[in-house]
Amino acid sequence: MSIENEQTLQQEDGSIEETTKDQYLTFEIDNEEYAVGIAYVKEIITMVPITKVPDTPDYVEGIINVRGDITPVINVRKRFLKESKPFDELSCIVFVVYKGYYLGLIADSVKEVIFIYEDAIVPPPSAKLSYHNQFVKSIGKSGAKVKLMLDLDRFLLAD
Repeated sequence: MSIENEQTLQQEDGSIEETTKDQYLTFEIDNEEYAVGIAYVKEIITMVPITKVPDTPDYVEGIINVRGDITPVINVRKRFLKESKPFDELSCIVFVVYKGYYLGLIADSVKEVIFIYEDAIVPPPSAKLSYHNQFVKSIGKSGAKVKLMLDLDRFLLAD
């Protein structure tokens, strides 16, 4: 599945409007829904064979060849220190581009693209309830449900 990701749209008056503002891709890890800004998502594919790389953190599943580019793949479940489970027909790789990095994130499943408006986003609770909460930037409210919004800086760049 490819995501068309037009970042801007020119209006009749010549002004530019961001078309991805307030849009988030939601995915599931261990029955919890997470969200990442759609502006960072480039493509989603089903699972493919992944080449292991020695001496990398456990959550780095390995690398894959994506149209001639060698791309690292992170297992989100392992990054959150959750129990491993075999990949299945719903498992997929979400490719993101963030601060010049292009990499894949393995999710249990992808849910949907939703709008979460700024006034429906709140900071996470101040208490550290678990290890993976350090990767939650904020909480988005969508109807009666909440989505844990991923902090890509911490998730991708922190050790």
